[in-house]
Amino acid sequence: MATILSFAPLSVPSTIYPKPSLRIPLFTSLPLQSSSSSSSSYGLTSSFLVRNEASLPPSSTPIQALAEEEAVDDSSPLASSSKLVLVVGGTGGVGQLVVASLLKRNIKSRLLLRDLEKATKLFGKQDEDSLQVVKGDTRNAEDLDPSMFEGVTHVICCTGTTAFPSQRWSGDNTPDKVDWEGVRNLISALPSSVERVVLVSSVGVTKPNELPWSIMNLFGVLKYKKMGEDFLRESGLPFTIIRPGRLTDGPYTSYDLNTLLKATAGERRAVVIGQGDKLVGEVSRLVVAEACIQALDIEFTQGKAYEINSVKGDGPGSDPQKWRELFEVAESK
Repeated sequence: MATILSFAPLSVPSTIYPKPSLRIPLFTSLPLQSSSSSSSSYGLTSSFLVRNEASLPPSSTPIQALAEEEAVDDSSPLASSSKLVLVVGGTGGVGQLVVASLLKRNIKSRLLLRDLEKATKLFGKQDEDSLQVVKGDTRNAEDLDPSMFEGVTHVICCTGTTAFPSQRWSGDNTPDKVDWEGVRNLISALPSSVERVVLVSSVGVTKPNELPWSIMNLFGVLKYKKMGEDFLRESGLPFTIIRPGRLTDGPYTSYDLNTLLKATAGERRAVVIGQGDKLVGEVSRLVVAEACIQALDIEFTQGKAYEINSVKGDGPGSDPQKWRELFEVAESK
């Protein structure tokens, strides 16, 4: 049986879609307690590929949201208490923001982690009714006990490693082990009752031999991500694939939940969604995390892949209707 840790609930109000005249962070601002930064998903430093390190510059200092501008949308399907969302890669750059946002929405989550202590460092102590943590490694099929998936209704997988050899590759943490074997093992272990699987992949997976993607794919990261995508497509499970551009903002390490909820995409809150692997650009990790959560409940995103970027301007925040319209625009192009 899988080991489950319990953590004390922290209730944080949701932020409504900001008025054009206001600059409000995607997540609610709370008092800062600690901070640091670490490496992101890919080990590249050029302007069009994903950097090895990313941190919030001084200009991205979060702006406090006014309490009177905040409200919980009880009519949103995301507020449903019937969900149990399994998050895989929940302490990574995107995953930690997914977990923070689910907690803010009072959506029950279960984290599948190799290192249980990381959950406490990032999210504090949470009650089991809010957050469960199970120990497991997707790279090892025998490590995925069926009990880990009992009651799971939705899955968000945002595992990943660096595109180029780095210290993060130690211990078989290479693209073939993480992006291919890990995803394959996870998908194979999931029960057929899962209502949606959202997989975070990457732009460029269909163009591994074209510039600039051929540079990024020198050690096979795009090839293995595409193999993971294809395995999910053929699994028969209902899925949505999110392909982010170059990741910005974060990741955050040794932060508590308050700090994660305080994170902001600065001026880059507007969202561009496309299909056909045509987008080239960058995207805030906060936007990617929000896209994953929103896709869980937008029925027409099932069985499809979307590329996503973020640009300067006011964005959809956590408004379900705004996100539905963005995905619809991508469908119409």
